[in-house]
Amino acid sequence: MSKENFEYKNAMERLEAILERIDNSEMEIDELAGKVQEATELLKKCRQILLDTEKSVQGALESLDGEADA
Repeated sequence: MSKENFEYKNAMERLEAILERIDNSEMEIDELAGKVQEATELLKKCRQILLDTEKSVQGALESLDGEADA
């Protein structure tokens, strides 16, 4: 598993845990703001990983297109 996959998987698991606690009303109001901030940072990290992956896939596809034209 690549570093990005590992980071993405861990971030998503952490997000799911935070959301589950919020949904189940297991979180005190004082803790909520901190968890929302943590979730926001995790979402940013996941989004960046997805964008980087998309760029990588696009680059690979473009190189394949270039080879097919040659």
